[in-house]
Amino acid sequence: MPNESLLTKEIQDFITQNCDKDVIALALQKTKFPNSDWNAVLNQISAKQKARIKLPTWFKTKNILYPSKISLEQTSSERTAAYKSKLVLGKNLIDLTGGFGVDDFYFAQKVDQVIHCEINSELSEIVTHNFIQLEVENIKCIIGDSETIIKDLNQKFDWIYIDPSRRNDTKGKVFMLKDCLPNVPILLDFYFNFASNILIKTAPILDITAGLSELKNVKAIHIVAIDNEVKELLWILEKDYSKTLEIITCNIAKDTIENFSFIPNQLVTTITYSLPKQYLYEPNSAIMKSGGFDVIPAQFKVEKLHQHSHLYTSDFLIAFPGRTFKVENSINYNKAEMKPFLENKKANITTRNFPDSVETIRKKWKIKDGGDLYCFFTTDATNNKIVLLCSKIQ
Repeated sequence: MPNESLLTKEIQDFITQNCDKDVIALALQKTKFPNSDWNAVLNQISAKQKARIKLPTWFKTKNILYPSKISLEQTSSERTAAYKSKLVLGKNLIDLTGGFGVDDFYFAQKVDQVIHCEINSELSEIVTHNFIQLEVENIKCIIGDSETIIKDLNQKFDWIYIDPSRRNDTKGKVFMLKDCLPNVPILLDFYFNFASNILIKTAPILDITAGLSELKNVKAIHIVAIDNEVKELLWILEKDYSKTLEIITCNIAKDTIENFSFIPNQLVTTITYSLPKQYLYEPNSAIMKSGGFDVIPAQFKVEKLHQHSHLYTSDFLIAFPGRTFKVENSINYNKAEMKPFLENKKANITTRNFPDSVETIRKKWKIKDGGDLYCFFTTDATNNKIVLLCSKIQ
């Protein structure tokens, strides 16, 4: 077990008692444990602070050990892990990229037996220890390269789960799955020898079209957002699957869950465009990532402001997966109308299909950030540049 001294009652009590303290300030103090690694103790406090929101089950459980900063940053939150667990079912699942084991903790509640593969021996030992503290008995941790492990086990699984990581030498924001470890596109046929169902987690910056160009047998793509921030793309692959692909979006907020789904490239009936009506709707970030803009009017009985604006309007208030506003006024984007309404005022600004950036607009019209006024700078159905002055409903 790595650094077992961290598990002494004295150090564990100290970590718990100082979980609300400034770690930088603590670091300037003289070590309270001369026989232990003071930096390791401080790192445990810092990690536990991050776990309070992201991993509440780990946070409240005694004698938990936390891994390196990068391992904690890369792990799923409990809310996204719980969502993933609803996508699998069966007798067994093998996680080829186990990490800190949060996903496996939730998979183990849906699957009889989970195997956690991790090439980092120290991290694997930490996870093994934590599962004991969490009283989970149906997860087996194996140290080593996942490709070798699955070959040696040589058995059929109901599911393979993979969370590929980008190689350290891959630069820039745009990346392909072939740039990750393991290289899933290359290994896909190999994986299908051991399971008919594969679940892949990727970062939200992966372009969906690019992902589809590299993968085959994709049955569904789930886009998961937490509090309107996209956190994960989940790709469900089924061996020999060649039927219709479905895209499902889910925005998990504190009190609500917003769901939306559609079939890409399905024939969409004529889309109705309209000038702004009484209410304005802005899709949540998961829907924005999905690209399912033309499906929204038919599903929610709303009209689009413009082909490229991705804002919607209606005369009657509806429940909508995103932000909803009451349109108080609509003005043309020119000096005569802008000066009395917005110059030297305070407002929240959003641009959609508009030539100027938020920063440019604020500087040009001396608009301060904040307040109860929400302004959408956009283009209407007649290609005019307009500003919608709104109050937020939800």
